[in-house]
Amino acid sequence: MRKRQIFLITGWTVLTVVFLLIPSSTPRLIFAVLTALTALLAIFISNRKERLGETVNTQLEKTERVSFPIDSLFEATIDSMHEGLLVVDRDMRVVASNPVAYRLFGTTPRVVNQQRLTELTRNPEIYKAFLDALRGVERSSVKVDTVGPERLVFELRVTPLPSENGSGPNGALGVFIDITRTEHLESVRQEFLSNVSHELRTPLTSILAFVETLETGALEDPESSRRFLSIIRKNASRMHGLVDELLELTAIEGGNVRLRVAEVDLQPLVDESIASLAAKADALGIRIHNQVPEHIKVYADARRLERMLMNLIDNGIKFNKPSGQVTIKHESGSRDRIIVEDNGDGIPQHHLERLFERFYRVDRARSSDNMGGTGLGLAIVKHLALLHGGEVTVASELEKGTSFTIHLPHPREE
Repeated sequence: MRKRQIFLITGWTVLTVVFLLIPSSTPRLIFAVLTALTALLAIFISNRKERLGETVNTQLEKTERVSFPIDSLFEATIDSMHEGLLVVDRDMRVVASNPVAYRLFGTTPRVVNQQRLTELTRNPEIYKAFLDALRGVERSSVKVDTVGPERLVFELRVTPLPSENGSGPNGALGVFIDITRTEHLESVRQEFLSNVSHELRTPLTSILAFVETLETGALEDPESSRRFLSIIRKNASRMHGLVDELLELTAIEGGNVRLRVAEVDLQPLVDESIASLAAKADALGIRIHNQVPEHIKVYADARRLERMLMNLIDNGIKFNKPSGQVTIKHESGSRDRIIVEDNGDGIPQHHLERLFERFYRVDRARSSDNMGGTGLGLAIVKHLALLHGGEVTVASELEKGTSFTIHLPHPREE
């Protein structure tokens, strides 16, 4: 027992004995109880203070034991960065780097560290950015390209590292921020705007030309005016179709299209698609054959599947040989496969990879200017197939024809 507690108990005992000598029993009893409670409370508070002090000391000891070395913390930080990090000294020698920098320069830590920057890279932009920093000139950023298996684009920001005595930069720290994806998206955006402008400019030019012709006197000639108005209507319809397909494609890519997947009887659906395009096929002498067996059922959104079929059949009609044919088939397997094939001229292999891109043309001479398309049909087919949880593939052989296949998954068993 601690000395403080012994002293309190002794004092309480003495006081109790003294007051027990008081003649009146009631005051003596009350005083004894109060004195006992006071002593016990003092002992309790004393114990709490001592325990609290011990707890604080224990926590401080634990905190000291779990503290991290600064070097390890620094290494863990730079190793976990998504950006490349390169630190050079005053002699342009690399003194620190991280794993992203190793991949950037296609080398290993042992090769990077302690190597001069000129030995590590021949890129003049990188060297000049670090050199400017060592001269005390801090540039905002510089874009650098890397040459390797794939083209990577980085935004480089270099900061001078001041010396302790204030005699100028003692080194420089460079951060490489990967902007490859951003650059690609910007390129896609510019190409898309260019293609849209071209697709809209052609019919608009035609409409304006014929309107001016009508205004300058062609209205007086009923036959010519009717022909001109027919051409104006045709080009206006093309523009309307382009805008509609752009809006539809944007909605699909943005996830704003909700499918109503159900069991669909395939053969009648193919018949309806063929009927919608029969006049166009007859005008070009193209025969369309529905070889889908009766009672074949697939699981899809009927309206969206019909849109995919019409786009593929229309493609087979437009890019076919005179008196050619388009055939629609079905195959079963791990997935339902709906095949739309033609016996046209075929597509060169190097075009197949990009065939489903928006506005991509295999042959500009056979573009929408002559064939009436918008260049968005195959892109819509691709995204609708993906929306169904499937895909669309293409195979082609020159002088033999092209085959598109829609792969649709079977329904999940509950």
